[in-house]
Amino acid sequence: MERPTYTAPAINVIENEKEYDVELAAPGLDKEDFKIHVDEENNLCIEMEKKAENKEDKRHGRYLRREFSYEKFQQTLLLPDDVDAEKIEAKMEKGVLNIHLPKVEKLPKAETVKQISIH
Repeated sequence: MERPTYTAPAINVIENEKEYDVELAAPGLDKEDFKIHVDEENNLCIEMEKKAENKEDKRHGRYLRREFSYEKFQQTLLLPDDVDAEKIEAKMEKGVLNIHLPKVEKLPKAETVKQISIH
């Protein structure tokens, strides 16, 4: 009995002083299976769709149960205000989708002490 699988992959979000990194477990998936964009409400939208193939393994027969395959997934993450949306990058590496979210570079503050001359 076939039924659609809508299992959500595991996601890690890591922050340091200069960036956020999102790691999404995606074993068996390719970069072509994903669409990533920032919407008008400043959300990072990650969509995945994998066309299920009904293949039978000639060595072992047909699958009676098949759980390690994603078919469709969508995740929306609200971007923090300090993310530089123009510099977001993504890559696939060893079954993990990595999305790099650099923070806006903070310029050094101008000196706030102002000397006042006495007349």
